[in-house]
Amino acid sequence: MRDKRACAVPASRLYGFLLILLLCSVALVARAVNLQVIDTEYLQEEGNERFLRDMKIATPRGNILDRNGEPLAVSTPVDSIGADPGRLLQEPGGIRQLAAVLKADPDAMERRLTQKSDRQFIWIRRRLHPAVADQVRGLGLQGIEIRKEYRRFYPAGEVAAHLVGFTNIDDVGQEGLELAYNDWLQGAPGVKRVIKDGTGRIVDHVEVVLDAEPGRDLSLTIDRRLQYLAYRELKSAVRKHGALSGSVVLLDVETGEVLAMVNHPSYNPNNLENLVHEALRNRAVTDVFEPGSVMKPFVVASALETGRWAPDTPIDASPGWISIGRFTAKDHHNYGPIDLTRLLTKSSNVAAVKVARDLEPEHMWDTYRRFGFGEPTGSGFPGESAGVLRNWQRWKRVEQDTLSYGYGISVTTLQLAEAFSSLANVGVRRRPSLILGADNPPESVLDPRVARQVAAMLETVTGSQGTGKQARVENYRVAGKTGTSRKSSAGGYKERRYIATFAGFAPASAPRIVAVAMVNDPSNGEYYGGAVAAPLFSSVMSGALRLMNVPPDDYDVMTASSSTPEDAR
Repeated sequence: MRDKRACAVPASRLYGFLLILLLCSVALVARAVNLQVIDTEYLQEEGNERFLRDMKIATPRGNILDRNGEPLAVSTPVDSIGADPGRLLQEPGGIRQLAAVLKADPDAMERRLTQKSDRQFIWIRRRLHPAVADQVRGLGLQGIEIRKEYRRFYPAGEVAAHLVGFTNIDDVGQEGLELAYNDWLQGAPGVKRVIKDGTGRIVDHVEVVLDAEPGRDLSLTIDRRLQYLAYRELKSAVRKHGALSGSVVLLDVETGEVLAMVNHPSYNPNNLENLVHEALRNRAVTDVFEPGSVMKPFVVASALETGRWAPDTPIDASPGWISIGRFTAKDHHNYGPIDLTRLLTKSSNVAAVKVARDLEPEHMWDTYRRFGFGEPTGSGFPGESAGVLRNWQRWKRVEQDTLSYGYGISVTTLQLAEAFSSLANVGVRRRPSLILGADNPPESVLDPRVARQVAAMLETVTGSQGTGKQARVENYRVAGKTGTSRKSSAGGYKERRYIATFAGFAPASAPRIVAVAMVNDPSNGEYYGGAVAAPLFSSVMSGALRLMNVPPDDYDVMTASSSTPEDAR
């Protein structure tokens, strides 16, 4: 009996234990009632955390269009694959299936998922082919999410690559006008609220939290037809002459609008896998070179401005050479007594130096500066070069001499086009513009009478006695100037390395189009501007005048004929 009493539990303890259990049960019930009936926000928030998600709504980037509304860059919808690493790692076999569909290394994919396992979402593969995206859907893997994005497509491919540029994987502009006008084109993504099930799949779209704002379209001054024409002819010329590169620019004389701007070599912006960085540059805007004799019209214009010179003012170019410090400037022949017009017709270096020596340095420098040399054109293109034109106060006599025939100054192809456009537009400068409708006020840089005189003198360059006969266009009067310059290097000038240039406008009676053709380092024998760049100018200008329905102004003009090295200089 004593043992039984010793083992018995006191009634007070039992009742106390039961009371505690009862109180806990009441507390749990009260808490449940509170959460489910009275204060429901907590459970809703917890449920939302597990099943409600805010997702971005992809928005298309604005189109880039030519002046006629033809597309140069458009956005197309594509599927991209993302995943919740933690969920996908729960299906090791599924990882191998996914890797097989995507033709990826399954071990590498698993390592990446493990490294990012603390995240709720990572990209697996973006911008998939629709058939591949359908295969991924068919796997039915948990944690996999297929999202819609937009991919940039460039219908003109390599033809407009340097001008338009391209975007990266996140659709952000990286080069060209895609970069310069990224904020305008990009738009703003929206936000939508969705419900996901336990496997991460979207089962319902709840609401749109923020509407997406598509990017705005950008209309360029470029005419896609002229762009194709110029690129085709440039590519052919570069290959024919074994050149390193080349550029062509076409401007509308009256407005300054860039009608075409092409470079070769180029690249395909739709496939950047094997992209060579060297091919990215828009050489017409970023690369500078010493232009050579194509600059002579501007020293002639400066001389005419003084009133001491006229188109028929005589100059003695004998004996065909002239000393410039320890250097010598030579003509291809001894032209003897010539006048200012024939200076341009035959491209006499000796005569150009003698004209420059008659000018005040400040006045000659000011003439060059007014035509836009030594400063950016203001086109707005990223990385545009200003070229080099030293201030006249730092000139030595040798520098003023060499500037007369295009050495000691560096220019871009676009700058040359702008300067010749000012001559064609009776002394009115319009800065080159790439955006249709951009404000581009006129600026008077030369007396109209002087501009007309220089334009008439330049027309003789494509005549029977000129260096630019091969720049002729049948049934049109053409004015322009050839240029041949030796390429510079750190130690001076390279042997047998040249830049061939032709700049001009047509129809000469009422100029509509300015074109500049530059061929860098031709290596197949011919290298003079009149033999390499002039035919390229002719083929481009001929097609451009036809495409723009410009009426002929000279039915008696003869077709281009072959020229000798003397004629081509």
